[in-house]
Amino acid sequence: MAYRRTPAVQARLDAQREAVLQSAVGLLAERGYGGCTMAAVADRAGIATGSLYQHFANKAELSVELFRRVVTREIAAVNAAVARRDAPQQRIAAVVETFAARALRAPRLAYALLVEPADAVVDGERLVFRRAFRDVIATEIAAAVAAGELPEQDPVLTAAALVGAVGEALAGPLAAEPAPAHDPAPAPTPAHEPAPAPEHSDNTTVVPALVSFTLRALGGRDDSDA
Repeated sequence: MAYRRTPAVQARLDAQREAVLQSAVGLLAERGYGGCTMAAVADRAGIATGSLYQHFANKAELSVELFRRVVTREIAAVNAAVARRDAPQQRIAAVVETFAARALRAPRLAYALLVEPADAVVDGERLVFRRAFRDVIATEIAAAVAAGELPEQDPVLTAAALVGAVGEALAGPLAAEPAPAHDPAPAPTPAHEPAPAPEHSDNTTVVPALVSFTLRALGGRDDSDA
């Protein structure tokens, strides 16, 4: 007769898995993928490394689930910002503004999501991540074109180009921020809050510049235009 977990046992395992993922998010935001080892995650979660393997077969499996957890949060933040804007062009600007601002507020985490070398399975998730943002932008471009606010164009192609350009523009500032994975880790940041950018960073012009670039690339009118 096959063993069946009791509801109490399953609830305990579910709670432990959630604690593992929250711990992994904190480590990822502090040390990146390089410092997010199975042993380090288990230690942060307060469990034995062997217990971690009850939930994830290896680091690659953990990394994929971790990536999805963080990306889902970022996409939700972008969608919330889009919902607060009225016009399609404003909603497109909100996608770029929100994504870039959140990335620069949590540079180590954003670096891990966008740039840091990782397992091949994580690279596959990055494609899904970019396509999700591409689709949000493409939907708004199509609406703006239909409303006559933007010139005729391929919404998906334009959106993909914008996602690539924004990611590349952020790569430099993000790469300049992370500390090496072996450096002592700072105090943990709550999983629901982005870590503050170091005070020596001056990225105040990056987000407005990216928004301006986006609107001009679309063929729209930026507020700074004469």
